[in-house]
This record gives sequence, C-alpha cells and structure tokens, in this order.
Amino acid sequence: MTDTPEFAFTAETARAKVRAAEDAWNTRQPGRIALAYSPESQWRNRSEFVNGRPEIEAFLTRKWIRELDYRLIKEIWAFAGNRIAVRFAYEWHDDSGNWFRSYGNENWEFDTEGLMQRRFACINDLPIAESERKFHWPLGPRPLDHPGLSELGL
Repeated sequence: MTDTPEFAFTAETARAKVRAAEDAWNTRQPGRIALAYSPESQWRNRSEFVNGRPEIEAFLTRKWIRELDYRLIKEIWAFAGNRIAVRFAYEWHDDSGNWFRSYGNENWEFDTEGLMQRRFACINDLPIAESERKFHWPLGPRPLDHPGLSELGL
C-alpha cells in the first residue's frame, strides 16, 4: 500500500464510487460486497479491526444478523487522489424491535485496480422511535428519487 496514488478520482468518479458502495451495502450480500475490497484490505470499524476478504465477509454476516431491516445512505464529503471521505447514516432495528439511526464517517483508500485497500469507520448509534425513521424504501438499493442525507437534513 502506498500513500502516492497512481490514479486520481474526479468529482464524477468519486460520486459514482460512493453510490456504488451504498448500493452494494444495501443488498446485504457479504460475499458480493467483499469483492469490492482488495484481498489484503484493512479496516477499522468502530473498535474492531478486520483484515482481508474472508474477515470482511464474516464481519458483514455478523452485522446483518444483528442489524435488521438495514437501510443506508452515503454522501461524499471530500476526495483527493485515490482517497475518498464519506459521511453516512443507516437505520436498523434489533431483534427486540428497537430502532436506531447510526451516523458515521469513513475514510477510504483505493489501490490501482479501484479496490478499496483501507477503510476507517467511526460510527455512533442513536436510538429512535419507529415513527422517526426517514429511510423508507423497499429493502435493497435506495431508489434514485429518494432524498439523500443533505435533503433529509441529516
């Protein structure tokens, strides 16, 4: 892994990468999602450290056993070279029916193949009432006409 990018995102390609990541995560298919990361990808997700595709797939499998009816919106914050900063929010409930909105920021770094080689995520969970939910679409990728974070005031 290098700090010197051999390619650089444009505003258009960075936005497309963020939306592709959002759409993939909303499928909740760990094996498919893991393929977007380099084989040696390094993550920090909250206080958990995850390394490589098998660990990513296992992490995501555990995540969506706990976080039910998960719906995610990502928004680009900044980009430079082969790095993108993202802010996001997702809504989910636990097996007792308690709803949460989880807010966070991610820093991403990509290899020359366009695979994410580093992902650092900071996330905070806010309990919400079901009536406070803002992410209303059928399970799966967010429809193109559904508002994003800024439009929702998040």
